[in-house]
Amino acid sequence: MNEPMSNFFPILLMAFLAGLTYWLDQVVQMPSATNNPLLRHDPDYIVDGLVATRLGLNGQIKNTLRSNRLTHFPDEDVTVLENLHLINYDAASPMTITAKKGLLSSNAGDIYFQESVRLVRAPYANKSELVIDTHYLHVMPDDHEVSTNQPVVITDDNMRIQASSMQMNTETQSLRLGPAVKVTYYDASRYGKKPLHE
Repeated sequence: MNEPMSNFFPILLMAFLAGLTYWLDQVVQMPSATNNPLLRHDPDYIVDGLVATRLGLNGQIKNTLRSNRLTHFPDEDVTVLENLHLINYDAASPMTITAKKGLLSSNAGDIYFQESVRLVRAPYANKSELVIDTHYLHVMPDDHEVSTNQPVVITDDNMRIQASSMQMNTETQSLRLGPAVKVTYYDASRYGKKPLHE
């Protein structure tokens, strides 16, 4: 009775050791976050002195994006831009947006401007230059939309507006301001930027 069990013992021991060896091999060869670049927050490419120009179907320039440095991170599929400068020609008047930092979505349909953001609309027809200052701006160039949920200061030759948020359509030049708004009007020709009405 004991002899048949003793004959199976080496076979059971070999099967156990084979299973243990297989398990150890799997544990040792598991990909770790430090070995897989997609699991780390490391850039896969960096571009210094970026100038990117988008053209419309008719060959006209729609916008030009400049940045001191572009860094792409594959783990989040996000592109970080430093000291960026966007000129949008696809509007009634050229519009320039600058910021210290920006994020670009993977399809380039969304640009998020951050830190010392300034939008300048060039004068056209009988309208003066318009300047918008804020800390954050979400721009969708293809949809002609510019928005922020942060406080903004808007100035031109005739007024100064402070608002808690803003939505702007660059094609129609329409502007929607947040619930808290303060407007100061000027008669620049007569009062030299003195407040006319607040």
